[in-house]
Amino acid sequence: MSKNFYVTTPIYYVNGDPHVGSAYTTIAADVIARYKKSKGFNVFFLTGTDEHGQKVEETARGRGLTPQEWVDSMAPKFVDMWERLNINYTDFIRTTELRHKEAVKKILKTVYDKGDIYKGEYEGKYCVSCETFVPENQIINNNCCPDCGKELRTVKEESYFFKMSKYQELLLEHIEKNPDFILPISRRNEVISFIKQGLQDLSISRTTFEWGIPIEFAPGHITYVWFDALTNYLTAVGYENNSELFDTMWNNGEVVHLLGKDILRFHAIIWPCMLLSAGIKLPDKIVSHGWWTSEGEKMSKSKGNVVSPVEEIEKYGVDAFRYCLMREVNFGNDGDYSTNSIINRINSDLANDLGNLLNRTLGMYHKYFDGVIRESGKVEEIDLNVISLYDETIKIIEEHTGKFEFSKALEAIWRFISRMNKYVDETTPWLLIKDETKKQRLATVMNFLIDSLVKIAVLTMPYMPEASQNIWNQL
Repeated sequence: MSKNFYVTTPIYYVNGDPHVGSAYTTIAADVIARYKKSKGFNVFFLTGTDEHGQKVEETARGRGLTPQEWVDSMAPKFVDMWERLNINYTDFIRTTELRHKEAVKKILKTVYDKGDIYKGEYEGKYCVSCETFVPENQIINNNCCPDCGKELRTVKEESYFFKMSKYQELLLEHIEKNPDFILPISRRNEVISFIKQGLQDLSISRTTFEWGIPIEFAPGHITYVWFDALTNYLTAVGYENNSELFDTMWNNGEVVHLLGKDILRFHAIIWPCMLLSAGIKLPDKIVSHGWWTSEGEKMSKSKGNVVSPVEEIEKYGVDAFRYCLMREVNFGNDGDYSTNSIINRINSDLANDLGNLLNRTLGMYHKYFDGVIRESGKVEEIDLNVISLYDETIKIIEEHTGKFEFSKALEAIWRFISRMNKYVDETTPWLLIKDETKKQRLATVMNFLIDSLVKIAVLTMPYMPEASQNIWNQL
């Protein structure tokens, strides 16, 4: 198995501020990256911003700015947010960078030279908000987008098309042969049934606005924003300028894309077809998560219930916020962000379970042994149970993390923490200290507790880097 691991978040659209949904995907990617690093993998973790398209052009114009000025003012908000969330990425890509423009030119030329791009005319309904054309059979409420509900525009323009239909059977075959290609399974089934309805060729150029990457073989045309945006995953690992890195991370690495379910079709259909045409290996896993609501309602600016990660970090601390997001909902399902459940989690899991175990253990070691490590005596049945539970916990974590089931991995860690709290109650160090003949047994018990905290610090590190470091420092 390859020891190279390449994980990506989607590149986030610069027209809005980072929110709890984008924070969630990015924290999940950070968790898996830290976990893999702790197991000795060579990890490349990419995030970034998506900066082209009609919506950006129109927003910039409305503010009296050039599109470049507008995106330059927005991208730093994401850099700043990831810093506050303690996100340890390898690279942050912006689609307005030269390296990315070069990569897009390269993939377009490759696909064009293969005969998979042709000129035609496009007439249809277009959603500016989602930057996508909407087929007649998907339009809702007379003339509205099925995804965002906004009014559609009728667009007629000369366009270049990518022969996506040509790759329908190849893609289906790949999905059937690779059960983990799209996770969770429920989403995989959705994608399969969508493909089976028949793939249409994809309009990949625009002439009605200017903010995008020009197409060399099509003067006056710019690249459709999704063809541009998806290519970022190749750009960052050197597709156009660093063949050694590309070979290591893409061709000989495990490539995993994490994203929200609203952009699954682009990633699970358009993207693999682009790669098949360009003769590039497909990613190994495309993992989509659900949507977040706030106190049971859809988040929207008009309702004023959009959760701000910055405010939450200020209230609870970065590690508590990271922990709660990862623990609250199983990756793949929709989740609800509710203040009550966050506070309950912090009080019960972090303060009562983990905090309690740490404080009791350190307190007793200082009190009984002045903080100096004593030699253990012989191991008893109850100690062996703890050792076997730990071995079992490691296996469970490995299994769930491999499937991106972060909340289940955390459950296993907390079962171990609870067991160690119970171990304190069952071994009663405060009684052992009163009996001179039990001093060696006391040392054994206390060392088991210290050892368990070392292990817990390592296990919780991907989720709560600061807290685990603090435990480590105190030990």
